[in-house]
Amino acid sequence: MVRKFRRQLIRMPLAIRLMLLCLLPAFVAILIVMSVLAQRHISELQALTDGSARAVARQVATLAHDPLVRMDRRALLGAANVGKQQPGVRQVQVRTEDGEIVAQAGRWSKPGDPLGLEVLEPIAGDLKQEGEVMVEFELDSIEAARRNLWLTVVILLGTSSLGVGLAGWWAARRISAPIRKLAEAVDELADGGDVRVPVDATAEVGRLQRGFNAAARALANNRKIMQTQIAAATHELGLKNSQLEAANQGKTRLLAAASHDLRQPLHALTLFSDSLRTGETDPVRLSRIESIQQCVSSLDRLFSELLNLSQIDAGAVHPQRVDMQLDRLFEEISRNFRPVAEEQNLRLVVRKTEFWVNTDYVMLSRILNNLVSNALRHTVDGGILIGARRAGADIRIEVWDTGVGIAPEHQEKVFEEFYQVDAPSARGARGLGLGLATVRRLCDLLGMDLQLRSRPGRGTVVSVVVPRGQPVVPQPVPEAAPPMDFSGIVILVVDDEPNILEGLSLVLRSWGATVLTAESRSEVMALADEWVSPPDVVVTDLLLRDGENGLEVLRELERHPKMRGRSLARLLVTGETKPDRLREIADARISVLHKPVASAILRAAITQAMAQRTASS
Repeated sequence: MVRKFRRQLIRMPLAIRLMLLCLLPAFVAILIVMSVLAQRHISELQALTDGSARAVARQVATLAHDPLVRMDRRALLGAANVGKQQPGVRQVQVRTEDGEIVAQAGRWSKPGDPLGLEVLEPIAGDLKQEGEVMVEFELDSIEAARRNLWLTVVILLGTSSLGVGLAGWWAARRISAPIRKLAEAVDELADGGDVRVPVDATAEVGRLQRGFNAAARALANNRKIMQTQIAAATHELGLKNSQLEAANQGKTRLLAAASHDLRQPLHALTLFSDSLRTGETDPVRLSRIESIQQCVSSLDRLFSELLNLSQIDAGAVHPQRVDMQLDRLFEEISRNFRPVAEEQNLRLVVRKTEFWVNTDYVMLSRILNNLVSNALRHTVDGGILIGARRAGADIRIEVWDTGVGIAPEHQEKVFEEFYQVDAPSARGARGLGLGLATVRRLCDLLGMDLQLRSRPGRGTVVSVVVPRGQPVVPQPVPEAAPPMDFSGIVILVVDDEPNILEGLSLVLRSWGATVLTAESRSEVMALADEWVSPPDVVVTDLLLRDGENGLEVLRELERHPKMRGRSLARLLVTGETKPDRLREIADARISVLHKPVASAILRAAITQAMAQRTASS
């Protein structure tokens, strides 16, 4: 209770607290003084009343002495009446020595009457006491005086308290007003205003006002200096950001240009190597062709890492979440990487699991493939373990290795683009440092938690947390359709690189297809004007000569008069990795392959495009 009152008192304004500080002691002092004076006055009234009652009793005792000796009741009654006639006397009794009332004047007291003051006075004879006189004196005047006195005390106390309160309030306002102005100035200063207060108070408060003004001036100067520094720092930061943005755009343009320019001859090389392998039986030549294809595959892997990041940055990749059995993906990883691990004398352990997860199968597959590939590259002895366990309502997939490990200062940076830790004992070709960066981007895209723990020389564990899925009844897998026969199929190939046109023509003709080639929009339109019937498939590059666009060529070709009522199977083959180009391709909703393209993949894509055309028509 006391603590609550103290808190409420602290919250009161300063003026009210100062007024209470003045009023309470004054109120108590006035109350004590007036109470003492009133009590003294009442005591004096009581003493005066007692003296009057005794004087009346002595007078009656003197008058009743002789009649009492003679037992003259009439004279005794007259003496009693003389006493009764005195002011304030309620009754007078004359009693004998035995207590017999021989004379009485006045009325008897009744139950409920106010008490009176009774005074006894002896009637003394020469040798003994003859009797006594009892005088009852009324106290109504004292009670009335007491009431009037306390009423006067209350009135005087209220008047005095009001006067003291008004004086205290005036003084408190005089004291608190400059402090209140200082508080308002502090609030304004906190809001950033340049404020000053007039120095018009007493010595102590005036000193505080002068100190506030000095502090406000210093703070204003410091604020101006800080604002200038912040403006300069902001400008410099803007320049740095512009430079970083320009550098990032330059890097993107450089990578895109380099990727596109290098993919063109690489794509042609892939096609030529595939055409060389067709029908070749000489073991020496087959070995050389296989070496060429391995080199092409290695370059393709590096370009694919660049393309994956570009697609994610462009927003061209959207998760397709499904409930999938995790063991199916584990088996695929085991099939893909077990031969690589055995070739390096490593163990690859994939724990069977009954868990189902809800995620994008292709993205999760790419994440685990990159993690396992990275683990194999940096593991010399021991092996790699892949497993899954519960993590609350989710599933945690972990990839363990006994590799060289990662020092603590590198563990966060390994997920950045192009960041690589020098590891002399690492196996395989040195990559671009994009595998783990792709893992990070895909985990962010899927909203999955990615964690890494590592001890140098002991190994590394990387884990991803995947939402749990619901088991689904597996559907029967249809039997694989036999390879499509390309005999009699007309395919139009559009590309501004002669080597690619020649390579594609060789591969497509080896499958039995009839091939038409064009390097530009004008050549395509010229062919369209002359053909009797349109081709079945159009395979085109995205960027053609003189800034022409393969998508525009396809749209213009579909508007050609000879295409009325006919549909084309369309396939885009490009080496572009720029984010805006990837978004353009995604918006066109057309089948796309990224150079370099192996002949098997090209054949499957053409087959799928023709099946889609048949289904739509």
